[in-house]
Amino acid sequence: MQIRHLSALAVLTLTAWGANAQAVRTEKNMSLELASKIAAATVAACSADKYNVTATVVDRSGTVRAMLRADNAGPHTVGASQAKAFTSASGKNTTSAMWEGVQKNPAAANVAMIPGYLLLGGGVPVKVGDEVIGAVGVGGAPGGHLDEKCALAGIASVQELLK
Repeated sequence: MQIRHLSALAVLTLTAWGANAQAVRTEKNMSLELASKIAAATVAACSADKYNVTATVVDRSGTVRAMLRADNAGPHTVGASQAKAFTSASGKNTTSAMWEGVQKNPAAANVAMIPGYLLLGGGVPVKVGDEVIGAVGVGGAPGGHLDEKCALAGIASVQELLK
């Protein structure tokens, strides 16, 4: 009888320990240095194509870590780039893919009503493996597909750091 009680106590102890082991998580996130490099490379990529843009880089929670606005970039590009970055980090997908999803599934159209969301091309998640650590959003090129191209170039420039 005593062995049965000790076994039950051991199981309860291990169960409680297992629950506590999952209470604290370790997550990768966007550093200021990485965000600054991505923002600078993104603006440079668009500038090379003669597009005056703003690039905003956010961390995994959608909080701004870095923002660069090119000379002659319109004032609207600041808010647009931030919203695209937030949307991409939150949705863990490109904003262009999210927009395509909404177009294919009208029931998902209300996702565009989420405060801070902007479903225009130009938001791209930054990943380490499969883990989204942030996102970059670009506003100002003459088309979301061009904003996205610049964002992808900015991320590609730091690919060796995303390990």
